[in-house]
Amino acid sequence: MSLKVLITGVSGGIGRLLAQRLLQEGFEVLGLDLRPWPDPPRGVQVFQADVRKRPAEDIFRSHRPEVVVHLATVTHQSARQEERYRINLGGTQAVFEHCHSYGVKQAVFVGRHTVYGAAPDAPLYRTEDEPPLATATYPSLADLVAADLFAGSALWRYPELSTCVLRLVYTLGPSMRGTLSTYLGGRLGEAVPMILGFDPLFQVMHEYDAAEAIFAAISHKLKGTFNVAGPDPLPLSTLCRQVGRHPISVPKLLYASAARRLMRSPLPTSAINHIKYPVVVSAEAFKSATGFRHRLDERQLLEAYRAYSQ
Repeated sequence: MSLKVLITGVSGGIGRLLAQRLLQEGFEVLGLDLRPWPDPPRGVQVFQADVRKRPAEDIFRSHRPEVVVHLATVTHQSARQEERYRINLGGTQAVFEHCHSYGVKQAVFVGRHTVYGAAPDAPLYRTEDEPPLATATYPSLADLVAADLFAGSALWRYPELSTCVLRLVYTLGPSMRGTLSTYLGGRLGEAVPMILGFDPLFQVMHEYDAAEAIFAAISHKLKGTFNVAGPDPLPLSTLCRQVGRHPISVPKLLYASAARRLMRSPLPTSAINHIKYPVVVSAEAFKSATGFRHRLDERQLLEAYRAYSQ
């Protein structure tokens, strides 16, 4: 009998790709999301519900998934701070409690590499041994850091549950969603303001490869915390040009006003460190544990994203 996998946040770009990948391998796929997915592939059963509410718990109780992938987190672009705490931390707590209560065998929490924080004195390649310190430089990431730490604590809180925390680098893909995609803007030729004198390295992977990495974590019954990355990092200005955007360097004191004029979704002032200093991770532990190798190199990834923008 095939494994039954429940994906929270299934209507997002990576969630949809993961659902399709699991179907290809014969898994039974359930999806849970507040957002609709009107035309899921045949074989994917989608429930429209809030992970924090009783109907979501009823799905765990009735369908008894063996594997849960938690993708239902949001960023500052899509929700206010109070709501982010309820969704990111409250939702993560609810998912892991349901996993414990209803006999889930494996839980995969999909987080972000930005939890390490961007700072001038940070090492270039961050490893899983380093603590998430993003709240020191970017308080708006506190909810994501808290969710990441809570998921990691399930390793000792629920020892019977095989818990895996994945910290993915920025993703770009056909969904045109996510932190980096919002920063780059939705159209070719858009201006992307940078801080004069800074051109940090950015790590990016395609949504297809992100879904493949999550699939690898499930297939290898991975347990622990792992960084996940794709191609080598690129300077932000190079990344912008290769996806058809125009990087414009402005003095730090003028950045906020320039961003308001040039960007539809400007970064909050507290996020400026993330376009001044790199957040680059080492993914060697994940590659060693799973044999994962990204399929799209930096040229293929950025050319594809440029095409999505047309």
